Amino acid sequence: MFKQRSDTKELLDGSDIPTADLYQNLKELNVINNLLGGYRLTLQTLEKVLEKEKQYVLVDIGCGGGDTLKQIDRWNKEQKFQLLLSGIDLKEDCIAYARQNNAATIDFFCDDYRNVLHHIPKVDIIHACLFCHHLTELQIIELISFCRTNKMTLIINDLERNGFAYYSIKVLTQLFSKSYLVKNDAPLSVKRGFRLQEWNRIIQEASVTNYSITSRWAFRHEIIIYADEGKI
Repeated sequence: MFKQRSDTKELLDGSDIPTADLYQNLKELNVINNLLGGYRLTLQTLEKVLEKEKQYVLVDIGCGGGDTLKQIDRWNKEQKFQLLLSGIDLKEDCIAYARQNNAATIDFFCDDYRNVLHHIPKVDIIHACLFCHHLTELQIIELISFCRTNKMTLIINDLERNGFAYYSIKVLTQLFSKSYLVKNDAPLSVKRGFRLQEWNRIIQEASVTNYSITSRWAFRHEIIIYADEGKI
């Protein structure tokens, strides 16, 4: 059942989700990320690539309701890194929610990530949290190539395809979620995830040699694909 990743599209990838249903989904995803350490993984990964004496522009792609950026912003103020933060997402409702949900110092754009340089002239870090499992392997290779061409370091925080993770999140969401989107998409997201050897193959097919992959708590992968010269 888990040898091959699922190609079934998530409900969240649809274009006709009622706003109230989408917002309930975003609220519950925030809770899940808090409880299962998704935000902590991102912050620990950023510590590996940031230097305090440098300024960076970070864009969270597929930013949803902006909760990841809210966590990064709080952490950034405590740690005193020099991070300028933005988010980009295709859904107008997500961007509206994110703008209400975040400090005015974080910019949000409703657009495809491939158009990010139309909004921000220079980007140092692309952050993709629970984004890549929505993509095909070819689309992931295109994302990697986009970042390398524009000398951006790519940070990926995503799910491992695993039977225990699938059944655990399926039971938990059936018991506690009020969102039909979460109940359907949370376990499906696990089935759409990748295994470690698959990530290695995909990244190597993108002709990348300077990268790291680490298996992390709660069946996640931390992936850093460095800019061409090996540093941000």
